[in-house]
Amino acid sequence: MSDGEFIKRLRAALVRHIGGPGTIHNLQRLTGGANRTTMSFDADIGHERLELVMQLSAHVSDPLSGITPEIGTANQARLMMAAQRVGVPAPKVLAILEPSDQLGEGYIALRIAGETLGPRIVRDDRFAPARKVMTRQCGQILAAIHRIEPTEVPFLMEQNAAEHVAAHRRIVDYYGFRLPALEFALRWAELNVPSKQRRTVVHGDFRVGNLIVGDEGIRCVLDWELAQIGDPMQDLGWLCIRTWRFGGAAAVGGFGSREALYAAYEDASGHAVEPGHARFWEAFGNVKWAIDCLRLGMRGVQEGQIERSAIGRRIEEPLWDFFNLIEGRG
Repeated sequence: MSDGEFIKRLRAALVRHIGGPGTIHNLQRLTGGANRTTMSFDADIGHERLELVMQLSAHVSDPLSGITPEIGTANQARLMMAAQRVGVPAPKVLAILEPSDQLGEGYIALRIAGETLGPRIVRDDRFAPARKVMTRQCGQILAAIHRIEPTEVPFLMEQNAAEHVAAHRRIVDYYGFRLPALEFALRWAELNVPSKQRRTVVHGDFRVGNLIVGDEGIRCVLDWELAQIGDPMQDLGWLCIRTWRFGGAAAVGGFGSREALYAAYEDASGHAVEPGHARFWEAFGNVKWAIDCLRLGMRGVQEGQIERSAIGRRIEEPLWDFFNLIEGRG
């Protein structure tokens, strides 16, 4: 499709779903990954100019599709709308694209200004005031996400902890990849699955890098594609793994303590956090990231993408973090 034809279709979609005249300005492609494309643009709607973002699914063949939770952009939009209804700072969706729009699966939302790059959020002096409140904000936001009624989002895959571990074992088996450290880590996870688990909506990728941050703290939660129904402690553990600290010393995103996160979550949710339960998900989060490195690296080899292939080389870093954590040094 030519650029001119794309803009023509986009303008027609704006008029149909949001309002006219729909004149488009400053269209920019922000990302063009294997699973989705994100674009930003401004549009004249009525007597004002809106700052917008559009995300489109890129339909690719993945032999491992369906083993672990993942949802398309249209369902991400529906989930974000449900999240906003319970007070989560999710993107405000203005339109879910339809087949008649001839743009593919996707949605259009208001664009939120702010920073997403982890190293800047964790290190820059500008965000020092934000870092002081972000741990509390993370606990409050996660509590709100976990209040979303599962019946409102019936398209989410459900996996309890044991099923989630088994799914990641299947990924490793698919590639026939045998690394003793990874085999030990998976076996540890299988033997240490928490015996008691609540069942809630889980964001699945809540971390620094998927948050838009301003001087005052968290403005928006992005990247809902790994959402699922499962154990809510998965979100707390994932937020704490070392990879997402971007060099910061503190356990929570490089800026806060686990104890402060747990306390904020308990206050907002009314549910107690058992530290060992959350630490299981932090430990297994490292194992998941190691397996993600394997999966991304192998796809890079198969697709001839050098940058993606290089991610595979990072598999030992989260495994090192896993062993340090279970031995009390994390």
